[in-house]
Amino acid sequence: MSVKKFIVGCFDDEKVLFPAVKKVRKAGYKIHDVYTPFPIHGLDTAMGLRDTSLHTAGFIYGITGTTTALTFMGWVFTKSWPLNIGGKPHFPLPAFIPITFELTVLFSAVGMVLTFCYLCQLAPFVKKHHFNPRATDDLFVMVLEVNSRTNEEDAKAFLAAVGAKDINVQVAEDGWWLGRYDKEDILVKG
Repeated sequence: MSVKKFIVGCFDDEKVLFPAVKKVRKAGYKIHDVYTPFPIHGLDTAMGLRDTSLHTAGFIYGITGTTTALTFMGWVFTKSWPLNIGGKPHFPLPAFIPITFELTVLFSAVGMVLTFCYLCQLAPFVKKHHFNPRATDDLFVMVLEVNSRTNEEDAKAFLAAVGAKDINVQVAEDGWWLGRYDKEDILVKG
């Protein structure tokens, strides 16, 4: 993992945060992420994030479940263990509908949960850097990436001008890594 420098601005109110996100993007700063204690409608659009493709993944998982159910039942009742039940056909599609539906829902639900956990980097063994512990309580935290073009002092002044109450610079590993929260980070907060 690469170690990066971040400028962290903390806001007290969502009514201040929302226009601040738009102003920060318009000024050309790269927003790493915005952490809020509750969902804010329209914040993803203000941050410039694209729509999720989770519904497409759910459709693909559902089609996989449907195909699996029909293929397996068709193979069992026509090739592996064909039974003559009162002269009924070996592939009675109406009788397969309930099992096909259940496998479609099962594959889709489990697949979307696993995909969501992977994309959001959620797992019991995954560790991510927390920029401010109050972000899950009552504080709105905006994190800017520092690159070669970013002047830290200008960025801090800009965040203060748009309403940030507490501004600091932190060094952290970008992304997620395997680790435990009961051990101290080696990185030093600046």
